[in-house]
This record gives sequence, structure tokens and C-alpha cells, in this order.
Amino acid sequence: MQANGAGQDRDSEQYCRNGAQNSESSSTGAAHSNGLLTESVPNNGSTVSSNNGVSAQPPSSDSDSTAEANSVKKKKRLSQSEEDVIRLIGQHLHDLGLNQTVDLLMQESGCRLEHPSATKFRNHVMEGEWDKAESDLNELKALMHSPSAIVRMKFLLLQQKYLEYLEDGKVLEALQVLRAELTPLKYNTERIHILSGYLMCSHAEDLRAKAEWEGKGTASRTKLLDKLQTYLPPSVMLPPRRLQTLLKQAVELQRERCLYHNTKLDSGLDSVSLLLDHACSRKQFPCYTQQILTEHCNEVWFCKFSNNGTKLATGSKDTTVIVWHVDAETQQLKLMKTLEGHAYGVSYLAWSPDDAYLIACGPDDCSELWLWNVQTGELRTKMSQSHEDSLTSVAWNPDGKRFVTGGQRGQFYQCDMDGNLLDSWEGVRVQCLWCLSDGRTVLASDTHQRIRGYNFEDLTDRNIVQEDHPIMSFTVSRNGRLALLNVATQGVHLWDLQDRVLVRKYQGVTQGFYTIHSCFGGHNEDFIASGSEDHKVYIWHRRSELPIAELTGHTRTVNCVSWNPVLPGLLASASDDGTVRIWGPAPFLDVQDAEGLNECCSMDS
Repeated sequence: MQANGAGQDRDSEQYCRNGAQNSESSSTGAAHSNGLLTESVPNNGSTVSSNNGVSAQPPSSDSDSTAEANSVKKKKRLSQSEEDVIRLIGQHLHDLGLNQTVDLLMQESGCRLEHPSATKFRNHVMEGEWDKAESDLNELKALMHSPSAIVRMKFLLLQQKYLEYLEDGKVLEALQVLRAELTPLKYNTERIHILSGYLMCSHAEDLRAKAEWEGKGTASRTKLLDKLQTYLPPSVMLPPRRLQTLLKQAVELQRERCLYHNTKLDSGLDSVSLLLDHACSRKQFPCYTQQILTEHCNEVWFCKFSNNGTKLATGSKDTTVIVWHVDAETQQLKLMKTLEGHAYGVSYLAWSPDDAYLIACGPDDCSELWLWNVQTGELRTKMSQSHEDSLTSVAWNPDGKRFVTGGQRGQFYQCDMDGNLLDSWEGVRVQCLWCLSDGRTVLASDTHQRIRGYNFEDLTDRNIVQEDHPIMSFTVSRNGRLALLNVATQGVHLWDLQDRVLVRKYQGVTQGFYTIHSCFGGHNEDFIASGSEDHKVYIWHRRSELPIAELTGHTRTVNCVSWNPVLPGLLASASDDGTVRIWGPAPFLDVQDAEGLNECCSMDS
């Protein structure tokens, strides 16, 4: 975990005095101010202030002095990390308003929560005493890494002062701050011009809205203090809510290292227990057969969930496309429509960005492309440029009005919704296609074992990925940064398209020269799934080369997998055995029953 510099630069002030006064003296010699330790000297002279700021008892008998000296010797000397922890706990207790507890903790440990100058500065800011806060900056300047930051801190103070004057209707005073204090700083003149425009605000609500400011009070001053603190070393003033920040980092790191974490959780700490390490069970992961779809009567070559996750389309050698409805509550699928007439079978499907249309392509000897209206089940376009074409792949432009299609016989077209040819690229034997979100770049894998980027607007192209073996298929992550390739005889490879480097080779899958489609999936696309010629579905965590799960149940090659983009616990797989399997978490059964009823084996990490 990042320490954010905490515990460094302590030459300016010693924050822990081990062997400090005992708890008896604390009851009479200490008072709290804003939860931070201060020293008070009673009139009866029962305590005197020592030169290091920690109260000491008045002279006593020799025996008392000896006992006290022995007690001091026995007190454990705190390490650097222990001092840091005490300060973090003290800050957290102070934020909760447990000021007396903070005072006692600081006295008993002999530590100070922060530098006295910082405490004074904090109080003056929160009380809106701007002249005093500005004066405090002179004391803090000597404790800072970069004394030049004083100008920025002063600017922030004066900006708050200016806005509060305006909100109170003190326009002349605000104008004086702007002209005589802010402008002479010669810092951020662009911001000063914006601030001057607020003089025209007719009322306080208008000012708060235009300035995007909470208004005079605790909320805005706390935000101001958080900004000011960033210029001070943590040895002088701790970063705001530092303990919560460290705990959040710890929880996030545990989630990142959890191989099966597949849910979106609240980023706050209230939704998790800090008493146990985070760990997700494999039973919460889509490793278990939830449903077997048997409506196809021949090999199922492709499956794809719609972009909104409410439908699944499956294409088969039996010449049909079946569209299934996904029940978000039960996560069960029901047959919605059967689209017929694809004489060569359906080997590839692509949903339009709005999920209103579905394009179906056939195998190598198919020269036709079919565009269906999913809601009505009507065929909108049946496109064929030539009987010698081979249209085996397709990808939608992000605008939803155009698409690109191609095949290994050298066809590479851009068309509109009615199948009209808009552009063509000669001499490219296309294996798989993908349109990037910029609306201009089309990625195409070809017979030269590479992926190239093609721009139909300026007719330029460039090499992006070069493999040593044929690329059978590929898909791209939602952010357009990563590409997942199924490479003949090699398996599944992950490429960084921006840096053009091979990131990872995933192990386990059996990949020959069949076209197998893999996918990204799960929460934040942290997982990768692929079919395999050994009849299994393999799942990897994106950062791990070894599979975290091998799903068994299919009896022939698994051609395609699709992860629901909205329901991270739902996965579909299509196989030559004529079935589509829907995978999900373990059913709500006795754990032993669930493990016995479902075909799933997982590799221990």
C-alpha cells in the first residue's frame, strides 16, 4: 500500500516523546482543541511545562523520582510505523468527533497528531479567520518541501475569502480582496478573470451555482483545507482521511488479486467487512450449467449476447438463427424468434449498436449476407455483390448506419443498411473484422497472419499485429485497447493494440485450424473465455496465463463463447454437439448437491 510520504521529513518537528507524562497528569494538565493535544498549566502549579512541550511533574522525593525513572525505562520505545499508526488512529477518531479519546491517546503514547502550527492553521481556516490563517502560512513555510507553494496556498485562501464576502453581499470588501490581494499575487490570472465575473451574480444561489461552490460554511472550508493540506508534508499535517484511504487501497488490492471476483461493489468501506480478507468462492462464478438449449438440430457455430444483455443470438449449420430472450431475474433463456433461410448455415453474427438489427454471415462458400429486424423478425436486406464472393465476417460501424463485411476470397466492403456498396478495398483476404469506436478505423485479420487497421475515409492502412501463425478470429475489449486472438496451433493470445505488443499467451486450450471464438467478460472485463477442440470451455483471469476454470459438459468442439455484457455471472457456449450451454453460479442447492449435479472442474491457483 502507498504510504503517500507519511512518516517522512520529521526533522522539522519531533512528534513522539516516549516516556511522556502518565495518565494521572493528563487528567489535570491537558485540554483539547479541535481534538488536537494542547498543554494547560493550572494556577496551583501542580504541573510545569517542559521545554519539549510535554507536561512534567514538579520536584518530588528521591524515592518517587526513582520509581518514575524506572517506569520511564520500562515504557516501550515506539517504532516509526507504530507512531504512524497512532497518528492515523488519532486522525480517524478526531474525524468522528471523539476528541477526548484523541487527547488521551496522544498523551499516553507521547505523540502529537500534527504540528502545532498546522493545528492553529486548521482552526483559523475552519473559523474563517482569513488574516490569521494567512499569517500562519509564514510559520508553515519553513516546514514545507517547496516554500514556493505558499503563493498557491495563499491564492486558495483569498479565493475562499472573496467568495464568502460576495455571498454575504459585501461587494466592496470582495472587490478589495480581488484588486489588492489576489491580483498582486500574479498567479492564475485566468482564474482571477473568472472570479471577477462573479461580481455580476444577482444573488447567493446564482453565485454558488456559477462557482460550483458549496457556500460559506463547514463543507466548503473542509474542501479548502483538503486542498491546502496537499502542499504540506504529512509529518506536519496528515492527508485528509488517511486511514480510510489506506483501507480502501487494501480492499481494492485484495479484490484485484481475487481470481473469482466478478461483481461490482460499492467503492466505500461500508459495504465490506474489514475483519476478514476479501475472497470470492468459485461457487459464485459462472462455472455451472444453468440451462442446455437443444432447439438447434445440427452443429452450433456461433453465439452472441446483445449489447444490452437482454437477448442471445445463436447460429447453426441447420440454416437457422435463433434469438433467445434473457430473463434478468431468473437468468433463464426462452426462445423468442427463429430466423430461417440461411442455406449455407450461419457461422457469424453481429448485433447493431442499438440491438435492433442482426447481421448473419455464412461459411466460406456463402456469398450472401442477411440483415434482420430482430423485433419484427423481418428480413430487411439480403446482400450479395457476386456469386463468387465469400462474406464470412461482418462488423457494425458505431453509428449503426453502416457495416463492413468481407471474406477470404478478397472481398472487403463498406455498405449501408440497404446493402448498397459505399466503399471497397481491393486485395484484402479478410478472416475477421472489428470497427473501432472512432468510427473510421476498421481492424481486419488477413491471410498474412496479421491484423491491419484500415481507414475508409483517407484510404490509409497500417500494420498493428503480426503473428507467426494464422489468426482464426479476434475480438476487441470495450475500451479498444486490447485484442484477444485465437491463433492456429497456438491458442489464445492477448495483444495491446496501442503499444502493439503481445501481452500474454494463455495456456490450456486446444486450438488447431478450426475457427474458435473467444471473448472478454465479467465485471470490468477482467476475465477471458474461449472454446476449445477438446470439448471444454476455458476461463482465465486476464492477468493469469493458467486457466482458473475448465467447464466440461459439451461432447464435441466448442466453437464460440459469449459473456453477457450486463449480467457478469452469465456465460454461453456453442458446440458442434448441437447444444448451447448457459453457465452461471452454483444453484441455490446444498453445496454437495450443486457440485454433484454440475459438470465443472476448476484448476487451483
